[in-house]
Amino acid sequence: MFENLSGRLSDAARNLTGKGRLTEANIKDTLREVRLALLEADVALPVVKTFIERIRERALGEEVGKSLTPGQALVKIIHAELVSILGSESAPLNFRAQPPVIILLAGLQGAGKTTTAAKLAKRLIERDKKKVMLVSVDVHRPAAILQLQTLAGEVGALHCGSDASENPVNIVDRALEEAQRSFADVLIVDTAGRLHVDADMMQEVVAVHARAKPHETLFVIDSMAGQDAVNAASAFNDSLALTGVVITKADGDAKGGVALSVREVTGKPIRFMGVGEKLDALEAFHPDRMASRILGMGDVLSLVEEIEQKVGKDKSEKLAKKLKKGRGFDLSDLRDQLEQMVSMGGLASMLEKLPLPGKVNKAAIQEVGNEMKIRRQIAIINSMTPGERRFPKIINGSRKKRIARGAGQQIQDVNRLLKQHLQMEKMMKKMSRGGMKKMMRGMPGGGLPPGFG
Repeated sequence: MFENLSGRLSDAARNLTGKGRLTEANIKDTLREVRLALLEADVALPVVKTFIERIRERALGEEVGKSLTPGQALVKIIHAELVSILGSESAPLNFRAQPPVIILLAGLQGAGKTTTAAKLAKRLIERDKKKVMLVSVDVHRPAAILQLQTLAGEVGALHCGSDASENPVNIVDRALEEAQRSFADVLIVDTAGRLHVDADMMQEVVAVHARAKPHETLFVIDSMAGQDAVNAASAFNDSLALTGVVITKADGDAKGGVALSVREVTGKPIRFMGVGEKLDALEAFHPDRMASRILGMGDVLSLVEEIEQKVGKDKSEKLAKKLKKGRGFDLSDLRDQLEQMVSMGGLASMLEKLPLPGKVNKAAIQEVGNEMKIRRQIAIINSMTPGERRFPKIINGSRKKRIARGAGQQIQDVNRLLKQHLQMEKMMKKMSRGGMKKMMRGMPGGGLPPGFG
């Protein structure tokens, strides 16, 4: 989501390379670049002005330590201000209430509320061990009711049925009764999408909110919707007293301005981000980690948490022990890695969280890590014998033909996979000798400031 913004901010910091210290003269051009980068990312103008002024004040009063270059010092200041503008601290949902805890989702048409309701239910069921019920009060779009019912079944949530002929307030009453009877821990209410200028629709959601008395009222906003959606968030906040924001479609081509604007405009914390179409593609929002991601420093903590959730711990520990003993990284190990990559949304999802140098061609790497290509590579490995997986060097021309035929691929595809395995085997050997440190070089401003490791 922040790829263009990350590149521009990184370039701005690099402009200070070679300067002895931060002065009003040498940060003037850099701040102009930062301002343009933020405006191009569709950040609200008042937010940009405030942000730039804060950076200027801190930069001019900053004592640059001996261990920091001016570029690093400015990156450190920008990082701190990004954390501040994004909300300083993560804000988990509040479950300190008599069950069922009611969560109401509101937002504009097409923002992704119904899918978000299901994603949130799945997260609460799997991570927090909550018993969740879903209900739709969107009587204006009958398909929404059916969609939520289907999704509830997929994520293992209870579902309170509703009908387009019913009054939304009456649906809420019945859902509350059913949730209590079923001993549900959480009731998620999916409301109808609306335009904030539509007075009748706003009155309806206000009436639903008043009857439901939700403990959490989350505004669901499309990251690609631009400043109109941010203005809508402000209007909804005036009517409903929002407690938080969920940003959807953050895996798309959005510029990122919504994330930087909505917290400042509404004063409400960003709780979650939708990062894909799959029902487990909902991440908790951490301002400090997101600030690091925007500055090209990656978000290794979130990546580690995701790996812990989605990757088989036994397999990972087994591979680590195997490499530690000096035994080779074979094709069965590569298949495990490829399968884990698919479960985590492919290489593109992981790249966003890794601290890659600004000059790395991410698009090219993502093409290599295309999910369909990964599945073809898994098919090739599955077409091999156990002996071929363990000892790839025995795979000669005739074996390649048989493997390609068995996987429905070309011999060139088998050759590419074997070459990729050889490269990964070399990389694994380097990493076991402390090669990860080399990845941290070439960061914005001449490297990561101390404390960002």
